[in-house]
Amino acid sequence: MRVKICGITTSNSLKAATDAGAAYVGFVFFEKSPRHLDAATAIALAHDVPVGVCKTALVVNPTDEELDTLLGAVPIDMIQLHGDETFERVAQIKQTYGLPVMKAVGVSDESDLEQLSDYARVADQILVDAKPPKGADLPGGNGLSFDWRLIAGRRWATPWMLAGGLTPNNVGEAVRLTGAQQVDVSSGVEASVGVKDNQLIADFIRAANGDV
Repeated sequence: MRVKICGITTSNSLKAATDAGAAYVGFVFFEKSPRHLDAATAIALAHDVPVGVCKTALVVNPTDEELDTLLGAVPIDMIQLHGDETFERVAQIKQTYGLPVMKAVGVSDESDLEQLSDYARVADQILVDAKPPKGADLPGGNGLSFDWRLIAGRRWATPWMLAGGLTPNNVGEAVRLTGAQQVDVSSGVEASVGVKDNQLIADFIRAANGDV
């Protein structure tokens, strides 16, 4: 099981995640998010990430100028697109920046599943997330889940990661129902909004691996 701890904002949380065995750490670059990082903090955190752990940059509908600035300053291993980026835009970003791209796709019912297959043809990975409510400020990290039975037994042409409302208490069941081999968590391991809890991080990774 490969686990991504998203919304890392402090060196303490970063160490807790990597010590517990996280395969990915996510840095958020979206000003509306309580987990948003400025460039200086992101640079410092990125340099502390152990070799072999994937440093992921979460961005929302970024312009080329924004990506140029971000990637020119912060050493990132993968770009996570969490907005309304089109298939063409995903492909363009991959080609322009030469980094793997993960595309987040919101799911609330069966009608959302077709676009998962479509994005899987252009992205390096897809993040199967809960669709945010209409009018929400944040495209993710809202602590919402979806009916995992919708994707039970489904497979796509590229690796995928399950997200949306996961916690140490439910991640084991989510993995059992969906067959996910990768999971992503942000709000589910927080003591308060935007503030990670080291014990919850460790508990989540153990639960994701079935060590409970």
